[in-house]
Amino acid sequence: MKKILFICWGNICRSPMAEFIFKDLVEKRGLSDQFYIASAAHTSEELGNPVYPPAKRKLAEHGISCEGKRAVRMTRDDYDKYDLILAAEQMNISYILRITGGDPENKICRILDFSDSPRDISDPWYTGDFERAYRDILEGCQALLEHLLSEM
Repeated sequence: MKKILFICWGNICRSPMAEFIFKDLVEKRGLSDQFYIASAAHTSEELGNPVYPPAKRKLAEHGISCEGKRAVRMTRDDYDKYDLILAAEQMNISYILRITGGDPENKICRILDFSDSPRDISDPWYTGDFERAYRDILEGCQALLEHLLSEM
């Protein structure tokens, strides 16, 4: 079983969108039993808060539910628990590395690093562009899934 953890600043926009988009992709391929997928924040700012309403609406537009998701914070133990830790942007990685104390197994990267156009996913909390965030996250999740399937 592959264990995947998506990370962003507060775990209310990009990382939960990635969690539920990836779960949807995996489910549609009948592979849910081969993956454990979660998301978290690297800060404690939004702990316990639900997915930000515009992010939740954007997922719902695509038939994806994130009901019940509440923001949680990544812990040092998550490094050992997960096979891959995927950040929304490079800045997140610096914070993740502070939490984990390093990345000796090369598990930490950006969500879009598996795509043909590696880049950061801009934060829709600030840009207001949840459509762009959705498209970028979908691109990254699709590329990630294809990469993982090629390894299986």
